[in-house]
Amino acid sequence: MLEEVERWMDRRSWSAADRSLELLLTAKKAAGAAGTISVVLPALDEEATVGSIVRTIREELMTPGTPLVDELVVLDSGSTDRTAGVAAEAGARVVHRDSVLPRLPALPGKGEVLWRSLLVTSGEIVCYVDSDLRNFRSRFVSGIVGPLLTDPELQLVKAVYDRPLENGGGQGGRVTELVARPLLNLHWPQLAGFVQPLGGEYAARRSLLERLPFPVGYGVELGMLVDSLELVGLDALAQVDVGVRHHRHQDDPALGRMAATIYRTAQARLAGRERFAGSGPVRPLLTQFHRSAEGGFEPNVHEVPTEERPPMVTVPEYLARRAAGRVA
Repeated sequence: MLEEVERWMDRRSWSAADRSLELLLTAKKAAGAAGTISVVLPALDEEATVGSIVRTIREELMTPGTPLVDELVVLDSGSTDRTAGVAAEAGARVVHRDSVLPRLPALPGKGEVLWRSLLVTSGEIVCYVDSDLRNFRSRFVSGIVGPLLTDPELQLVKAVYDRPLENGGGQGGRVTELVARPLLNLHWPQLAGFVQPLGGEYAARRSLLERLPFPVGYGVELGMLVDSLELVGLDALAQVDVGVRHHRHQDDPALGRMAATIYRTAQARLAGRERFAGSGPVRPLLTQFHRSAEGGFEPNVHEVPTEERPPMVTVPEYLARRAAGRVA
C-alpha cells in the first residue's frame, strides 16, 4: 500500500460514533443551505425492506427534535410489487424513474436511477442508501453525512461495514475481492484504502455529483470513486464505519453480470474513450451457462451495459431547476 494511502486512512477513516447526533445538528444549523440533506433510496421490487428503512430515517432523523434529514425520496426503478405503496405509506416521497426527464427514455440500471435523482432532490448533500438492507440503522445515514457537515474540505464519504456470512458475500463481497479491489490496486492504487468501494451507502456534495458522469449500471460506484479521485483528489474522500450490513443475497449469475459491468466501467476509464449514452461501439457480451432440463448446458448471453449519463450540469432541465432556486 502506498504511504500516501496509509496516511489517508489514518486521517480520513472514522467510526459513526465519532460524531454525535447533537454535534451534527449543530454543524448542520451553522452550515445553512450548504447543510441541507437529501436521502435517496433507489428501489426495484423491495417491498419487504424499503418501508422499514424509510420509517427508521423518518422517526430518528426527521423529527422536530432531530431534523438532520430534509427530504427522503424513494426512486422507483419500475417495481412490479408494492414497493412504491409501502414506501409512501412509511413516509417517503416516491418518484418513478420514468417521470424524471421524460424526454430522455430511461435505461435499465442502478446508476440511471441515481443520476436522475439529482433532478428531483434539492439537498446540497445527497446521501444514497440501498433499499434492500435488513436491520437498518440510522447511523448508515448520520455516519456518512457527518464528515461532510463538519469538514468543508470533504466531498464524498463511503460507508464501511462488516458483511455477515449469511449474505454469501454479496455484490460488495465476492465481486469486490475478485474484481473491484484488484482493479483499483493495480490501476488506481490511491483508492486501495477503501474497504467497501462498491458499497451502496455513501454521501456526497451535490457540487461534486453534478460534475460526474454516471455509468447506468452497477459500475456506478466504481466509476464514481475513480472520477472523484481525478476531479477532487484523495484528500477530499473519506470513509466511515457504520457497523454491520445485512442485505439480500445475489446468486452467482447475477454477480457475474455485475462483475462484467464493473470491469467494463474500469476499462472505459483506462481507455479514456467517450463514455456517454449513444456513443461508442456495440455493447460487449457476457456468456453464462445453465443446465437445461435435458441435462446439458445452455448458454445465456447478456449485453454488458456500457452507456453512461453525462454530468448533470450539462442537462438543460437541471440547470433551469437550479437557476429557479434549487427547488425539487
